[in-house]
Parts: sequence; structure tokens; C-alpha cells
Amino acid sequence: MTDAPPPPYAPEVPDTLDSIALFLDVDGTLLEIAPAPHLVVVPPEFPALLEALRRRLGGALAVISGRPLEQLDRLFRPTILAGAGLHGAELRRGGDSPLCRLAKPVDSRLRDAVAALCRRHPGALAEDKGSMIAIHYRAAPDAESALRQGLQEALAASAAPLRLLEGRMVFELKPPHIDKGVALRTLMEQRPFAGRRPLFVGDDVTDRDGWAAARLAGGWGFKVGDAVPDEPMAGPPAFQTPAEVRSWLARLLDR
Repeated sequence: MTDAPPPPYAPEVPDTLDSIALFLDVDGTLLEIAPAPHLVVVPPEFPALLEALRRRLGGALAVISGRPLEQLDRLFRPTILAGAGLHGAELRRGGDSPLCRLAKPVDSRLRDAVAALCRRHPGALAEDKGSMIAIHYRAAPDAESALRQGLQEALAASAAPLRLLEGRMVFELKPPHIDKGVALRTLMEQRPFAGRRPLFVGDDVTDRDGWAAARLAGGWGFKVGDAVPDEPMAGPPAFQTPAEVRSWLARLLDR
């Protein structure tokens, strides 16, 4: 069920799987980053691998992503996982649990200002996620500084209770009380996660809070690639590519 040979340096989990809670970022961690969010490719066998691993972990597997949970459900169908969408603004404690929304929608005036800013920079893409907005500029890398300044000005003019978060070729406007670390800690409060040691895998600066929360709870933070060069809570890369992460997940089933 793998699409790449397991790397010789892939980390070993120093605990039995019945004592681990596994938390996984998606873009750049489980799936290769695409020019636009809707262009990501999910290997056809991967949803079945996630479902098998979820069962092997007694349900203690969750995705923690900047994407809405509805998008993740479509990507990994028919597998429905526990997790946090929009960096934790959406929360679901199990595949059959109700979805909880923890933040209000972005003010329409700010959405309009961001859309106008992107129109001034061809290639920039505004992704309205409801309670936050992502601005992708992979197709307009020279616009990074202008977009940052424009977003800062739009935030100041709107007085919206949001903060600017920078990631890999993306800016996000998000509520300040929402992050992946808060999401991880919240999920860890209830079964099937409670009483286990968390392991969080991510690839970007937006994953720093998740690595820190996992480590501070007595668990581990594993990093993919070197987009975040200095990260004491995750250390050097455990994996170089999402394909290596998928292979490692398949190996966990054989433990």
C-alpha cells in the first residue's frame, strides 16, 4: 500500500501503538503541495491506509490542517477522521462526532479588501474559508512583500480580531486564539486520545504550535522537509517528502 520505499532514517516510534495518539498535518506532510489547494493528488490507496491505521490506533488518529474538515473528508473519502480544520477553528473528536465551529465568519468588508488586493497581483489567490482567509501566492512569488503590506493595512483598517500568519507561499488571516497546538490539546482531553502520548507530524511554520504542544505533553514532534530550518520542538527533518511519511505510516501497521 506504499508508493515509495521506506527511508532508512525514518524515525522509530519509541512506544507501542496502543499508547500513541497520532496527529497529522495534510498539505506538505501527507500530500505533496500543489500550485492551488484543489489540485492536490491523493494516492488512490491512501484513504484505505489511513482507515487501517485509525483502527490499529483504536481511533486515536486525527488530521490537523489549515483546510476545512469538509475538504479533508472529500480528499480522503470514504475515510472520515477525527481532527481539526482551519488550524483548529473547526473541531471533530471522532469520525461520527458532530463538527464544532469555534470562530465567527470573517467580516465581509475584510473579505472584499483581500479579494481586491489579490486582483492587483495576478496569480495571487484568495481562499475564503469562512472564519479565516488564505492568500496563496505560489504563482506570484514577486508579490510577497506587497501582499504582506496590503494585508497588514487591510487588517488595521478593519479592526478585525484576526492576526496575520505566514506559511509556505501563503498568508493566512486567522483568529488569534486558534492554532494547531490548542487543537491538539483539546483533542487530547477526551477519548480515544486521552491517556496517550501525542505524536504530531508537520512541515511548516504553521505547525510550530502542534510540535510544541506534543512535546510539552510528553510526546514527539516530527518534521517533514526543511521549510522550518530551526525548530527545537521538532529538531532536524524526520522525513524529506510526503511520500516518505506515507511509507512510514504503512510501516506502522506492521508493528
